[in-house]
Formats: sequence, structure tokens, C-alpha cells
Amino acid sequence: MDPRLVSGRPNDDDAGFDQSLRPRRLEEYVGQPLVKANLQVAIEAARNRGEALDHVLLFGPPGVGKTSLAHVIAAELGVPIKATAGPVIERAGDLAALLTALEPREVIFLDEIHRLDARVEEILYPALEDGSLDLMIGTGPGARSMKIPLKPFTLVGATTRAGLLTAPLRARFGIVHRLDFYEQADLEFIVTRSAHILGVPIDEAGAKEIATRSRGTPRIANRLLRRVRDYAEVRAGGAITAAVAQDALRLLEVDAHGFDEVDRKLLLTILEKFGGGPVGVNALAAAISEEPDAIEDIYEPYLLQIGFLDRTPRGRVATRRAYEHFGRMPPENPPQRKLF
Repeated sequence: MDPRLVSGRPNDDDAGFDQSLRPRRLEEYVGQPLVKANLQVAIEAARNRGEALDHVLLFGPPGVGKTSLAHVIAAELGVPIKATAGPVIERAGDLAALLTALEPREVIFLDEIHRLDARVEEILYPALEDGSLDLMIGTGPGARSMKIPLKPFTLVGATTRAGLLTAPLRARFGIVHRLDFYEQADLEFIVTRSAHILGVPIDEAGAKEIATRSRGTPRIANRLLRRVRDYAEVRAGGAITAAVAQDALRLLEVDAHGFDEVDRKLLLTILEKFGGGPVGVNALAAAISEEPDAIEDIYEPYLLQIGFLDRTPRGRVATRRAYEHFGRMPPENPPQRKLF
């Protein structure tokens, strides 16, 4: 769990609210229009044939709706869904127990699929490809292989790091979609919809103010809405306007770009300690006392998306927008921009 207010990863406070605010059907799911259109066709075709939907892989930044979409897929198919996560499945027997208990066409959602143990992943290959489990019974010379047929099912896998999936596992998904950061208008709609569900009066300008600072991520939008609601109830009569949202978010130290203290520390470290870059991720991680994986998975994607940070062959580089944001003068000959 990530305690940061503007992290796309879930925290303990999100659990109950995520359930109540989650869309139930594909028509209620906001954003990702191309993904929705393709899934609509695939789901309708599977329903018409009375077959299980092809296995689905969803990847993208945390908080953009992968879990919600998995539940929507099951609802559209009219079947139950069982949810688990890669780190939870420690042994091949755990996976076998899950798969053999599935009913025909049922959906199993596997979050953080990139963190599956290699031995468990090997058991998953024939389950996805042939609809069966190949298990070894016994040990030593007396060991024998047993093939267990499975009922047709759909695996929906989700990951924030598609590059860590092995090629054999990725190849066994018939439907693969990337979920991107959300557009401003979609986030405003989500904030307004969530406020209505929570019974919070909010005007258009208030929804826009929250959406602007939500880092393109619905989970963050809903989390900020809840914190602004608290402020509005205590200090503003309960209604959220642009001024109320600005005051609440200023108190929470979330600026106009959705940056918090960690984002500002990361960018200022690059600007002040490393002269704007380039700087390697390991050196940067040591300078701000963070893990390199946390920088790559949690902090960087949004900063790259909005153009405050670049990746170059020599390391991370602050862009002109970063200099301007902090009132610094950019160098006359900045490092050449080259993403990879």
C-alpha cells in the first residue's frame, strides 16, 4: 500500500469507496473508448456463441481502471468473478485449486500477474492454451504426470509492468489492451459522478479543479474528492466550488499539476543537485532515499506523460517545463531529447 495521496496505487482508505464508486456495466465505464469498443465486440461475440471470452491482458499505470474493467467484463458476460493476485499464489497447488473450482465461462482476475512465481506460471501455460492442468504426482522415479481437464474459463490478467511478463505467458492472451492516463473531460465526468453517488454538492468549476490535479488517474480523482469533501463539510458548508477545492488541495499540499512533496523533491533534486541531468535512476534513488523501482513504476510515468521529465540514454533529464515550474532558468544547450 502506498500512503501518498496522489499515488495511483490503492491504499487502505480506498477499499470501501472503490467498491461503491466502481462502474457496473461497460456503458458506465468512463474513458478508454477504443478499449471499450473492442471489448464490447469480443464480449458480444462470446455471448452469442455461448463460449468463454478469450483470455484478456490489461496493462497500464496504476489506478486507471484495470480492476474495474475486469469486474465489468464479468458483469457483461453474466458470470461470477474470482479475484486474486500474483504474489498471493505461492505454489502450483494454489493455482490448481483455483482453476479446478471455476464454473463454465467464469472469470478469474489475476492482478500483478507479472509477479507470478516461475513454477506457478509454467502450470498456467497449458491451462490457458489447452484448457487443462499438467500436474506431477509424486517424486523421484515413481513420479507421473496427470492431465486434469478444466471447464472453459476466462483469465483477466492485469499488470503495471508489461515488460516483465515472459513472452510465453503474454502470447497466451488473445485480447491485449493498454489503459492510458485519462483525459481532463473524462476525469471531470468521473468526479461529478462520484460526488453524486456520495451525495456531495459540487459545481462544474469545483469538479474541474479536482480533475486537473488528479494526474490523469480516476483513483486519485476519487481520493482527492473525498478529502475535499471533508474540507467542504468542516469549513465551507458542504458544497464544493473551485475556491473550496483550491483551498482544500492547498492544505493537502497538492499543487496545480497534482504534484506532492515527493514529486517536487524528485524534480528539484535533478535540477539542483544534478544540474538538470542527465542522472541515472540509481543515483537519483539514492539521493532522495527511494527505491529505483519506485521511481520507475510510481513517480516517473506521470512526470514523463506531462513533459516534466525525459529519459535519455545517459539518464533522467528535467525539461524546460520543470525549470519554468520552479522558476529556474533552463540551460542554453540542454541534453538532446531521446526517449527509449
